[in-house]
Amino acid sequence: MNTTPRYCAENILLIQLGDIGDVVLTTPALRAVKETYPNARVSVLVFKPYGSLLAGDPNIFEVVETTKIRGSMFRLLRETAAFARHLRQKHYDLVIDLRTGDRGAILSFLTGAPARIGYRGENNAFWLKIAFTEILRNLKAATRPVHPGADQSLRLLRKLGIDTSDSTPRLYPSPDDRLKAHALLASAGVTSGTKIVTINPFSRWKYKEWDNTKWSAVIDRLWEERRIPAVLIGASEEAAACQEIVKGRKGRAFNLAGKTTLSELAALISMSSLHLGVDSAAPHIAAAVETPTVTIHGPSDWRAWRIVNDKHRIVSAVMDCIPCSMTGCDGNGKSKCLDELGVDPVVKAALEVLESGTRLNSTSSPKE
Repeated sequence: MNTTPRYCAENILLIQLGDIGDVVLTTPALRAVKETYPNARVSVLVFKPYGSLLAGDPNIFEVVETTKIRGSMFRLLRETAAFARHLRQKHYDLVIDLRTGDRGAILSFLTGAPARIGYRGENNAFWLKIAFTEILRNLKAATRPVHPGADQSLRLLRKLGIDTSDSTPRLYPSPDDRLKAHALLASAGVTSGTKIVTINPFSRWKYKEWDNTKWSAVIDRLWEERRIPAVLIGASEEAAACQEIVKGRKGRAFNLAGKTTLSELAALISMSSLHLGVDSAAPHIAAAVETPTVTIHGPSDWRAWRIVNDKHRIVSAVMDCIPCSMTGCDGNGKSKCLDELGVDPVVKAALEVLESGTRLNSTSSPKE
């Protein structure tokens, strides 16, 4: 794509201090910057340990990680000052903050880069004019076929003359991570060559989650219909709940929650024939490694974040209020639309994707 960038730069930093899904959806922005500045060093700043997801991205010169600082004000100032020295030694000449938080603005300023760009909408705080050399406003969203989730970052870059014709989020699991994921499956009892479905039943937000007994029913139905085992994934704090789901299943089900790093998780999902889950980071990871997805959505609006087609399905209850973008109904943190969603629509969508032949991954050992 022919673009005319507004800034000359050789050493560029993009700041993405969002969650895991935000990091995945930023990969087209990294591609856009590299395509526009093919000879530049393009780095990205993310929260630790999210950087492992980007380690294999061919568009990135360096992944820089920062921690979420907790504790006293003294600790905050001390660690921020130490990290600022680290950033200044990189000598960036263009820094672009892709989010609207205060920390990204502060770190942009502390890089000492001569060009520091941020987006702040209607925020006119005086100190932002010090943090940034240019503040962008009135960003325009692109329409399909631009990926709506990726466009959250791309719409900012377009104002700077930076764009790409390929807005598809992509992750690149390393051969080492694939070998580790294969070894983990083997140790759990998944035979090499077995087709699997990965399932992530949990979200950071409870109002996005489905009932665990329904996930158990989905696992049983997929085994009855296709003899395909389920591999449950998630964070370590979700392992016990995942174990309750897999316990007593009619078919084969394996609990690997908390047993992978993020990069190994991406590799594991890339080995599955289908990923099932709720609105969380995992479906974004799955799509970025080209694994088909069926994602359950309740009140959250999928249209702003996901591409929906034959390979990537959304399942929701049939209710006029969907999507309402509320954090649960009646202030109780639970969503009626998810409570009323039955097992049949989820199983139907999963079987249709599996039968479409879009992708028939297996857990065969990757070549070294």
